[in-house]
Amino acid sequence: MANKVCVVTGAGRGLGNLMARTLVESGASDIVIIDLQRQDAAAAAEELAKSFVDQGLAAEGEINAVGLGCNVADEWSVQAAFAEIKERFGRVDALVTAAGIVENFPAHDYPTEKIRRLLDINVMGTWFCALEAAKLMPNGGSITLIGSMSGSIVNTPQPQTPYNFSKAAVRHMARSLAVEWATQNIRVNCISPGYMLTNLTKVILDNDPVLRDQWLSKIPVGRMGDPSDLAGAVAYLASDASKYTTGAELTVDGGYTCV
Repeated sequence: MANKVCVVTGAGRGLGNLMARTLVESGASDIVIIDLQRQDAAAAAEELAKSFVDQGLAAEGEINAVGLGCNVADEWSVQAAFAEIKERFGRVDALVTAAGIVENFPAHDYPTEKIRRLLDINVMGTWFCALEAAKLMPNGGSITLIGSMSGSIVNTPQPQTPYNFSKAAVRHMARSLAVEWATQNIRVNCISPGYMLTNLTKVILDNDPVLRDQWLSKIPVGRMGDPSDLAGAVAYLASDASKYTTGAELTVDGGYTCV
């Protein structure tokens, strides 16, 4: 990833933040962290650079980490963020679209306005960011869309139909853009995580041991995924190691979708 300009959406915290760190660990020194609130993105960027310096993994000033505020569901906000990226760096070499939300409502109880918001973030937000990043890849690049195993299976027992079909859309978006942009040397792939033990899911499962046991009983490897389990997939798809890989989906789910 040396000398590559990398952009990660939804990277203020959680899985997106880990993905940004993974790209820096893989050699990237120019990293853009995008999150809804600019102050959160800026704080995350500052903390990321500082942590690598504190660990002796980078010299002071070696990592150019920038935090930008952006509402990915708003086309104009996305365009403004990528205009700033263009002004600062001139190009994008790798994009990872980690911004997304999930909610659990039975289908008949799901407020329509909440469904529209979820689709605007998960689907249109991914679309807007992919389009703008591609404009800044004159010599090609890598776009990694973050899908979910929920795009190919139905999670139980929690009801989350709109989330599931939003991630199905992201999976097919990756394949479609991969074909359309292949001649431009822009690779588009998808990572579909399974159940990941983030800070949020830890709280949920600690309060609901029955749900925890139901999830674990369906994972062949017998454990929830650790966020670090996604690092290899992120580094592979963003780097030149995957230069002949496009339109692919890497499912990182401990075997959940196999049974």
